[in-house]
Amino acid sequence: MLPPQKHPFGVGVVMWAALLFGCSSSSSFGSGGDASVTIPDSGISNSDGGSATGVGYLHTSGGQIVDAQSTPVRLTGVSWFGMETDWFAPHGLDKQSLSWHLDRMQQLGYNMVRIPFCTQMLDASSSVKNVDYTKNPDLKGKSPIELLDKIIEQAGARKLRVILDRHRPDAYSQSDLWYTGQYSEQRWIDDWKLLATRYKGNATVVGFDLHNEPHGQATWGSGNLTNDWRLAAERAGNAVQSINPELLLIVEGIENVNNQYYWWGGNLMSAGANLVRLGTPNHVVYSPHDYPASVYGQSWFSAANYPNNLPGVWDSYWGYLVKQNIAPVWIGEFGTKLQTTSDQKWLSTLVGYIVQNKLSFAYWCWNPDSGDTGGILADDWTTVNTNKQDIIAPALAR
Repeated sequence: MLPPQKHPFGVGVVMWAALLFGCSSSSSFGSGGDASVTIPDSGISNSDGGSATGVGYLHTSGGQIVDAQSTPVRLTGVSWFGMETDWFAPHGLDKQSLSWHLDRMQQLGYNMVRIPFCTQMLDASSSVKNVDYTKNPDLKGKSPIELLDKIIEQAGARKLRVILDRHRPDAYSQSDLWYTGQYSEQRWIDDWKLLATRYKGNATVVGFDLHNEPHGQATWGSGNLTNDWRLAAERAGNAVQSINPELLLIVEGIENVNNQYYWWGGNLMSAGANLVRLGTPNHVVYSPHDYPASVYGQSWFSAANYPNNLPGVWDSYWGYLVKQNIAPVWIGEFGTKLQTTSDQKWLSTLVGYIVQNKLSFAYWCWNPDSGDTGGILADDWTTVNTNKQDIIAPALAR
């Protein structure tokens, strides 16, 4: 059984296919983190008395994320996609202003936002599309990365943390691995160094989700330099730490460990015995993705004891990392249209698991135009889906 690829525009389930790409090409935007800008202070600092997301930069302690004063922190937010598409902008800026979106997230109780982007977004030839500049006059003329600057600036003003998610290499399709023939591993690393330099000192940007949903031929702990995701995460993580050792490095799982298949990016069964090793310790957070039966019919959804079997499934694939106090878990994606009884049971059970184990998460997603899951916002890009929000709300950090 092979898990699906979610597509933001709802093309449905795409089965895994193995395709090994070569490693070439170079950045047309720059490399080595040689570009920088000054972003106004976020207010999330060591001197502001803290916020719902803690004081200053964050690090890890056993199974917890903690702040600069070693106080436990939970990052509980949403993914807001679009910068990984050929819009190179979060979807919905053609419907509402940037400030409207961030205000609404904050009002609903979220304390962070995960921003997916693609490598192609950082190409010099890429430009922002589909922004209503009558609603967003301050965004006019911005390049994609300058738009990202504005998102971070406005998020910080609301004490919302930001996690940047390298969602895919190009704007059109997900890849098995972190590199393709068009976008090399070195380009991937150089872009992370560029972003680490650009936002260094601004603790609004608290973490980097290094690559979204490794799957297919991706391995963990095999030692094969072409597909061992753990080793690649170490290479990228150490490169980031050479510029800013205070960032959290978010490392997703893979798909298949010893013929035990899970969601793309969700299988962390090998992580406990093969931890990601970085020069500056206590900065790695592991990140599974988890979805319901409406996205793909995994075997556990048809078990006689469903949904009571779900905590055992989660324990075995990724929850053990927290339960054994090995490392923190931030569920980087989970979502549903909530249209079936099975999905409703899944979401309620997962929220209970999050609360019981004090986990962090980013719900997929804010946008209503995710074909597999819909969003927190309804199709009018204004109304909140209160059925979802009411289930999620008990898991939000307060």
